[in-house]
Amino acid sequence: MNNESEANTEQPEATANPEAGSDPEPEAQDAPAGDDGDLAAELEAAKAKAEENWDQVLRARAELENLRRRAERDVENAHKYALEKFARDLLPVRDSLEMGLQAAGEGSQTDAEKLREGVELTLKMLSDVMARYGIEAIDPHDAPFDPELHQAMSMVESADKAPNTVLSVMQKGYTLNERLIRPAMVVVSKAAEGESEAKVDEEA
Repeated sequence: MNNESEANTEQPEATANPEAGSDPEPEAQDAPAGDDGDLAAELEAAKAKAEENWDQVLRARAELENLRRRAERDVENAHKYALEKFARDLLPVRDSLEMGLQAAGEGSQTDAEKLREGVELTLKMLSDVMARYGIEAIDPHDAPFDPELHQAMSMVESADKAPNTVLSVMQKGYTLNERLIRPAMVVVSKAAEGESEAKVDEEA
């Protein structure tokens, strides 16, 4: 009897906490206190990087604007002063003409030969300047008529020249670096009427 009562009295102690041997429920883990500080530091770093990038964008934009304005100014100056060197090379030619005209006014008729020599020298100076800049004269005397370079002012019958031959040049033409800037005004030959009729008869 004593043994049974002791067993009965011990039984509640064994079953009083049936879950005593099981694992306790996990408690919620608090986030480390240092995470908020890291996020704030990363945010500040990102803001600083964004400001740096924006500053670089503004600088690049300003530099492009300066380059654009400088290019526009260079193009404007190039158009405005494109003939500066050519004009400077023409000044001695003008000086020579003015000196020749002054000498002609002060001299007598016996100085005509000197005046002629001065004009020839001035013309040579002008021709040299023009050649230096790629300006060439078109003087097609006795050459076949070329509508790309010549402008026919009249046609004259000629028994000595083949048809469409330049008989005379009324005004020289000029090219600039092989580009036509003024056609030569010329007189062109055409077949005489008798030759035309004879040629028609031969073909008939």
